[in-house]
Amino acid sequence: MTEAARPRGERSLRSRAYDSFTERLLARDILPGQFLSQRELVEITGMPLGAIRELVPRLEADGLIATVPQRGMQVAHIDLDLVRNAFQLRMFLELEAAALFTINATDAMIGKIRAAHESVLKDAEKGITPELLERAQTVDWSLHDCIIDSLDNAIISNVYRVNSVKIRLIRQERFRLNEKLLTNVMNDHLEIITGFESRDPDRAVTALRRHLDNARGRALGLGEM
Repeated sequence: MTEAARPRGERSLRSRAYDSFTERLLARDILPGQFLSQRELVEITGMPLGAIRELVPRLEADGLIATVPQRGMQVAHIDLDLVRNAFQLRMFLELEAAALFTINATDAMIGKIRAAHESVLKDAEKGITPELLERAQTVDWSLHDCIIDSLDNAIISNVYRVNSVKIRLIRQERFRLNEKLLTNVMNDHLEIITGFESRDPDRAVTALRRHLDNARGRALGLGEM
């Protein structure tokens, strides 16, 4: 039976299992490199065994787990190959999407994005708190997600979402948004937003490339590039 032919309840159960796995992974209830059994995944995700059995092939296809003979399932390692590959894919997807976003986004959408970033920077002047760091991280990801989602292409969005999980794991393992990075990241984004506002794809793409190069450099332990 194809995915489209399955009852809606079954499809949503598998989707919930996938979402639960990635949420637990990003919450660090599941760790990179960790070995897991299907029974342990049932306990961690709170999903039934049947859903977990159908989930495993998808996780393998997405590169989030690998089956190791005689040892079971292993969550993806965060290594240099993953960093390079994930950021290369991110570059390919986001740079083209940003060029199109610059042309097609409404003034209201761009204005809303700028306001969110300026609000973070204004509040940072009063002192950077854990709550503000969390909000800044949400604003950070929202810009990138908005660029991709504006394409209205389900295939690209799905590929991007899987890669985004890997990027977030890399950030958790190798660098986190902190007091110093908050200002740098927000200002990087404002440069990109200025490109959007001027309807200049080259300017927006150049600023985004520089921003992604900086993030990749931190992930590779090279600092700002």
